[in-house]
Amino acid sequence: MKKGLLILIVFTAIFSPVFAKHITGGEMIYDYIGPGSTANSKRYTVTLRLFRDDNCVSCANMPGSVTIGVFNNDNNTAFGGYLDVPRTSTESLPLNSLPSCIVNPPILMYTAGYYVFEVDLPENDKGYTLTYQTCCRIDAIENIPDGVGATYITVIPGKNSLDITDRDNSPRFSLGISVVCYNKPFTLDFSAVDPDSEDVLVYSLCDAYNGGGARLSDYTTPAAPDYISVNYINGFSSSQPLGPLASINPNTGIISGIAPNAGKYVVSVCVASYRRGKLIASHRKDFIISVAACDLPGAKLVTPYYINCDSYLVNFTNLIESPLNLTFDWSFGDPGSGANNTSKLPAPGHNFSDTGIYFVKLVVNKGSACADSAIAPVRIFPGFFPAFKQTTPMCKGFPVQFTDITTATFSTPSNWKWDFGDPSVGTDVSTIKNPTYTYAASGKYVATLIVSTNKGCIDTLTNDVDIVDKPPFGVTNDTLICIVDTLQLIAKAGIPGGNVTWSPNYNINNINSFTPLVSPNVTTIYHVQFKDNFGCVANDSVKVNVVNDVSLQAANDTSICRTDNVRLQIISDALYYTWTPAATLDNTTVKNPLALPTAALTTYHVVASISKKCFKADDIIVKTVPYPVAYAGADTSICFGKSVTLNASGGSIYSWRPTAFLNDPNIANPIAQNPTARITYIVTVKDTLGCPKPKTDTMTVTVIIIHADAGPRDTSVVQDQPLQLNATGSINYLWSPATWLSSTTIFNPVSLPQGNIEYALRVSDAQGCFGLDTINVRFYKVQPDLYVPSAFTPNGDGTNDIFRPIALGIKSLEVFAVYNRWGQLVYTTSQIGQGWDGKLKGAGQPTGTFVWYAEATDYRGKKIKRKGSVILIR
Repeated sequence: MKKGLLILIVFTAIFSPVFAKHITGGEMIYDYIGPGSTANSKRYTVTLRLFRDDNCVSCANMPGSVTIGVFNNDNNTAFGGYLDVPRTSTESLPLNSLPSCIVNPPILMYTAGYYVFEVDLPENDKGYTLTYQTCCRIDAIENIPDGVGATYITVIPGKNSLDITDRDNSPRFSLGISVVCYNKPFTLDFSAVDPDSEDVLVYSLCDAYNGGGARLSDYTTPAAPDYISVNYINGFSSSQPLGPLASINPNTGIISGIAPNAGKYVVSVCVASYRRGKLIASHRKDFIISVAACDLPGAKLVTPYYINCDSYLVNFTNLIESPLNLTFDWSFGDPGSGANNTSKLPAPGHNFSDTGIYFVKLVVNKGSACADSAIAPVRIFPGFFPAFKQTTPMCKGFPVQFTDITTATFSTPSNWKWDFGDPSVGTDVSTIKNPTYTYAASGKYVATLIVSTNKGCIDTLTNDVDIVDKPPFGVTNDTLICIVDTLQLIAKAGIPGGNVTWSPNYNINNINSFTPLVSPNVTTIYHVQFKDNFGCVANDSVKVNVVNDVSLQAANDTSICRTDNVRLQIISDALYYTWTPAATLDNTTVKNPLALPTAALTTYHVVASISKKCFKADDIIVKTVPYPVAYAGADTSICFGKSVTLNASGGSIYSWRPTAFLNDPNIANPIAQNPTARITYIVTVKDTLGCPKPKTDTMTVTVIIIHADAGPRDTSVVQDQPLQLNATGSINYLWSPATWLSSTTIFNPVSLPQGNIEYALRVSDAQGCFGLDTINVRFYKVQPDLYVPSAFTPNGDGTNDIFRPIALGIKSLEVFAVYNRWGQLVYTTSQIGQGWDGKLKGAGQPTGTFVWYAEATDYRGKKIKRKGSVILIR
């Protein structure tokens, strides 16, 4: 058994993929060590540093060797094949000092593995890229998905970046590990040392690379550049790998700010080396930062300063939130506020006594071993009102003047950053106070100004900028005049200022007036050009039609239904209209008003004019005729099988619907012949008096149907058994014959039959409607009992399909039950007349003998019990 287990382990070790989910970061560095073994080549020592988190459970060991690719950047091809580099050494990474008073400190243990080799590289233009790729970072990283690999590179510069005599060594990052507590201020040292002391280093947060095609930790064919960034998730990015509250100092490489929630985060830092102002190369380090669920007290205030340019009130709070912050001692640096100059509140507000610069100090846990303090400047300069204006709307191609009109009571506006919102160019900015900008295309733009003062007040504001093809300008619509008239033309500009020029200079009193008078003898088109004060030009025109007199043609007189309205129609070229009488018109000055006359006859008078000297008049007579008065007649009821005559009135033309049962639906008094159910008729009435619109009315014919019910169709009695009859249907009952009946005129007489007999029943209501029914009574000269057949054939032929007892003289059946030969109940009922169909749970039972049992009560109240057997025959 143990031998088999050993074989399985060995087999798994040989054939399972090698996943090394233990690497928490890496960095590759190079050092120039002298000329290469061939002419025009250089020799370098290259070191790959891989970092391992020793706290992980069931993690793979540091790789014993790695495969590194060398790529010529001139042609992006592999140089000299892939290098198999063994691990040369390991070391533990040092832990930077632990903050005092920390609660729940994390255990940070990291190992660095070193893979060192030498390589000769011939001189080229763009240098070389050395690459190591691996399949798997550790899992459960907050800012990238699980299962993402990593690529670690270094770029050795070529002749394009280095002078021929220059030698270069890459920077190398510090190795210290710092404790980072979630949602607390932190500092991470990503500073680097460059052996080339003359180089200037500039730091930035950059993309971490994924593992490319690596699926195993011993991936042996690293890919050539370019490399692809990991996919950042949960709102993080390469420039904000620890969230928006953390950033890197480009001069020192120190990452600081407020840490995100607890977890692990990939952080990649790039450091660019500049020599004599020229970029030599960019070096990078990729590391997974552990943010722990630890806590520590502390004091932190806003940097670089607080400022209020609106009022004297500033609200303060400690930026370090922790239950370990037990006491708060604030000093606002404002002696003029007297007793209000201090506070012990966690988040106080303070009204400063005057303008100026103050220094606020916070001490938490004062007098204890876990005390901490922070100081921040406070600038109080209220009365800051930023604003700007601009000269739009403006034509495209003309400069727009932007003017800052910011006011500041206790400071002076001193810095301006304009963005004119022109997406077509990248130079639409300015830093002067009152700039101009020329937009090349018309459209809607949004200009932005960031204005600040010498005291630090700053604000951002925007204005809409409207750029047009031409200045807003227009004249009155085309019009007409009579030949004897004079007309005033009106031109309007959207902005003040500017001048106009009219043409032709024909019968016009002033060609440079915005409101000239014209009196042409013939139809003339007047053109006008507008030029604003900035030189923008717009053109328009107006056509003045000249007529000898007004044309007017009124519509014919008309008739309408009273209470209706009518549109009064005329054909005219007039400019103005006056209608009378006004009381029944919706508008007396439009060409075609809506009239609602109430009198039998109304004459509407219209005056159509172009001017006081040029007009015509006409009349339209409107006659109103009342609507017909539709009446379908009263609702009525009839007996089933009868007919009824309908009677409508109110007009001269009638139409009924629906037409069912009607002998003629187009007369006032059709006959509804033998309707079979309740029906509602609608009559439409028209007349020939002048109102063409119909009116409607409804009436309902209710059909009375008497449903006579004498009881069960057939019933049985035994000798001396009284039979209680119970009829339904209406209010009047008549039985015949009267033989053996206690009464013939009630609904529930008692019969004492002495033989077979059929009773007939007539039921009627107060209107004489009636219905008929019968009941057959079979008479047996036997004792009351249950008579049960000995066999039945449930084959569906309609004969002897149901096994049931025949109840003679029986008042009630308490139980009738059927059992199979195993004593299983297959059927039961307590309803007289019900029986078994030979099935159990829907399945037909086979031929055989079944046992039955019955209990009943006869009409005298005597209990009857019977049992027996029955044969089911298929």
